[in-house]
Amino acid sequence: MRRGRERLHYLNPAPIHEIEQRWISGFDRPRLQAISAIKSQAEEYAMTETTSVPTYVYVTYIHASAEQVWHALTDADLTARYWGHANVSDWQPGSTWEHRRVDGSEHVDASGRVVEAEPPTRLVITFEDSDEERPNGPSVVTFLVEPHEGIVRLTVTHENLPNHEMFNGIANGWPAVLANLKSLLETGDVLPHAPWDMPRTNV
Repeated sequence: MRRGRERLHYLNPAPIHEIEQRWISGFDRPRLQAISAIKSQAEEYAMTETTSVPTYVYVTYIHASAEQVWHALTDADLTARYWGHANVSDWQPGSTWEHRRVDGSEHVDASGRVVEAEPPTRLVITFEDSDEERPNGPSVVTFLVEPHEGIVRLTVTHENLPNHEMFNGIANGWPAVLANLKSLLETGDVLPHAPWDMPRTNV
């Protein structure tokens, strides 16, 4: 269409839209669907990470035999020395266990059941530190005792924790208990001061 010396052109978008719908979108749609799926999974993972409580794992190496470590984990007199509590049970699968104070009160601060017992390498127990009913059940502690080049690698895994408060508590508690256990087995005596009574310093 002319207007004076100018020639005006008009673009009809309908055919271009039809081409996009008929040809291009067929190739583009899977890519967009994949991107959308990745976005949804990333958002779901981020939400899970912020709300769930992680599993706590602690590994230590002890100059002792697997039998000695197992005995230290299951003997009430020894646990009383390095833990300040006597862990009382016959350590048979299905049996109960109790974490009793040794201050004369015999108050039970934690208890549970023996899930697995494979001396001297594997012990799995439930760990309940309150009477509160938890929808996911009690937390679970696994002791894995592995001979490692003449020494023992002890791995403690504490999972199914109900909240971050308990996670923070055991994150401070387990290293202290296991440091005392290691000292007892390697030197014949516990540390000069109970690690859990020492003031924590921020580095």
